Amino acid sequence: MEVVTPTDRDRTLRIGQAAELLGVGVETLRRWADDGRLALERSPGGQRLVPIGEVSRLLAERRRAAADRPIVAQSARNRFPGVVTRIERDGVAATVEVLAGPHRLLSLMTREAVDELTLAVGDEVVCVVKSTNVIVEIPQP
Repeated sequence: MEVVTPTDRDRTLRIGQAAELLGVGVETLRRWADDGRLALERSPGGQRLVPIGEVSRLLAERRRAAADRPIVAQSARNRFPGVVTRIERDGVAATVEVLAGPHRLLSLMTREAVDELTLAVGDEVVCVVKSTNVIVEIPQP
């Protein structure tokens, strides 16, 4: 089984992307960094970058702290914009992990599909969930 290892750039998100995934503003992330709640990195050009692991950690904390809420309505089709955080491939199949807001989604697809989509860790994607299938789409820039 081949595990795609991300480069240093792929292990981080721009601060705006991280804020969107966490459902907070950029200024909130800056305050959290100043308070020591969030570790930030700087790009060579000085841009603030948030490690994917930090976003995952904060989302996991939020899930643990949140009480289960009853579902009052749902749709047959759900779309989750997110960022690819892990790709594992073998001879035929591949698993793609996507961090979409407070959700961690796993998509099982063919290795060929991953190659045709040229998916890489750090890519922005949209996961379309219908029944038990997760379909990964790439939004137009």
